Amino acid sequence: METNGGAEAGAGTGVGAGVRLVPWSDADAGLLRAVNAPELMDHLGGPESEEQLVARQRRYVELSAAADRPGCMFRVEVLPEGRAAGSIGFWETSWEGEPVYETGWTVLPGFQGRGVATAATLAVIAKARAEGRFGALLAFPSVDNGPSNAVCRKAGFTLLGERDFEYPPGRPMRCNAWRLDLARQAAPNEGVTAGA
Repeated sequence: METNGGAEAGAGTGVGAGVRLVPWSDADAGLLRAVNAPELMDHLGGPESEEQLVARQRRYVELSAAADRPGCMFRVEVLPEGRAAGSIGFWETSWEGEPVYETGWTVLPGFQGRGVATAATLAVIAKARAEGRFGALLAFPSVDNGPSNAVCRKAGFTLLGERDFEYPPGRPMRCNAWRLDLARQAAPNEGVTAGA
């Protein structure tokens, strides 16, 4: 469903929360600071500096504003009230020589455990399918990040196994590699249960 330039998901999908995805804008700098909290960045090497946040905000806005963009970053709003609950996006990358999309998300503490991340991920999958540039969407949560790995499972991703990464650059990280085939149309509610 499309509303106000965003995608809605959740209601009627078996996940606990309905969400709307709104393309990232200059107005979302405060949300970026909120998701940079130590408890939310624990699996990603810790909070970023102010300089890093300014650069990330600029990248998010540029990606989301480009007409020919390979992906988009979004503010996640919980419905029906429209309160900002976190961020999610998908962007172009390469995996084993294949051009693919990658996705990642963060949900603010007050909205965790309510299905927000799963609903947002389902909405991003729909957006990536609709964009149609690449055949796969990948996610790389830390092996220690149980909730994000559960979101991948509930959203229909296939676990490829553990991999070593550097994120941020210079910091070793052990991740699970998850892949979703965008060419295959998922059945409604496939792999989705309440409460992510």
